[in-house]
Amino acid sequence: MLIAAVILALPFGWGLGVVLAYAIAGPQFGVLPALTIPIATAGAIAFVLASPLPAQMRLAIMAIGTGAFVVLSFLTA
Repeated sequence: MLIAAVILALPFGWGLGVVLAYAIAGPQFGVLPALTIPIATAGAIAFVLASPLPAQMRLAIMAIGTGAFVVLSFLTA
């Protein structure tokens, strides 16, 4: 479970980093994701590894978050 949660933390962190760059700079964010994506991905992995929640809950959070980013990306395209 924990390994699956860490694997799902990668696309979740990527999506979170892009959303963070968009929130900071708007639609013309340029190269800002080069900074925000690694920070968000590291934060997602740290959450998965250090959270006191059970492994199933961490996996569910990463899966639902990743799914939400995928659905939102299709809705905005």
